[in-house]
Amino acid sequence: MGTREEATQRGLHWANAAFLTLSPVAALAGLVLYSFGGRFHAADLLVFFVMLITTGLAITAGYHRYYSHRSYTCRGIVQIFYVLFGAAALQNSVLHWVSNHRHHHRFVDRDGDPHNITKGKFWAYMGWAFYREVPGTGFENVPDLKTNRLVAWQHRYYLPLGIGVGFALPLLIGLTYGRPWEGLLWGGLLRVVFFHHVTFLFNVLGHGRKSQPYSDRDSSTDTWWLSFLTFGEGYHNFHHAFPRDYRSGVAWYHWDPTKWWIWGLGLVGLTSGLQRIPRRMLVAARSRTKSRHRSHSSEAQGGQVPWPCKR
Repeated sequence: MGTREEATQRGLHWANAAFLTLSPVAALAGLVLYSFGGRFHAADLLVFFVMLITTGLAITAGYHRYYSHRSYTCRGIVQIFYVLFGAAALQNSVLHWVSNHRHHHRFVDRDGDPHNITKGKFWAYMGWAFYREVPGTGFENVPDLKTNRLVAWQHRYYLPLGIGVGFALPLLIGLTYGRPWEGLLWGGLLRVVFFHHVTFLFNVLGHGRKSQPYSDRDSSTDTWWLSFLTFGEGYHNFHHAFPRDYRSGVAWYHWDPTKWWIWGLGLVGLTSGLQRIPRRMLVAARSRTKSRHRSHSSEAQGGQVPWPCKR
């Protein structure tokens, strides 16, 4: 289905479109006013990074690796952290986020993939978020979460939770050092806009067939430097090949704060059952993919066009 036809079928999500369009404008205006105020305070940046790290990990370790892929188990206190600060990221409720992400894995690069890269970079970046879900689709792919009382509670109160933790909390933190509006600007608005567009950027740069050491069956690609912006999610080709692994950066030297967070919580008994793909499977996948790449290269040099890999 083409982008235009799909957009017509889905209908514009006015609230999403308005917020995603106006929030960067408001953030820029706030930053200009802040700059002209001439009262920079290091604590403002501290609030920004504290809120960015907590909401970021709630998405990557919580929404993604725990709720979407069940790559480990965790205690209730950790799940409460995930639903509260995940809401503050303003990327939708656990139910919506996980449903979209599971559709992405199931239908990657095809109709059914919410941010299908084959429909264009802008669609994959943020265009898809401007529209409602396709009529007739619901939460049928998240039966394990529909009966989760904490997830259901967060879904029901997602908006007040997002505003309360995402905006009121940094305002209150700013109040403790006499700068409530600066806390709101940096820990709330600027942080939300920054993390939104890092996530959107990942939807584009995480797909492109540039580096595919583990599988070339879809467009997922490893972009190592993107991990520094996404708390370790840049090794997307590995993730698509082995989605149940709690790691994204599989090597010890790969920048993946999310895996270190999950592993560290395990040291104090808050996480367990961390899923790791056996090394022999990783070696076999790399060898198989390298062999396919050599075969395609030989066919191309011989004047033949390689047949597209089946998905």
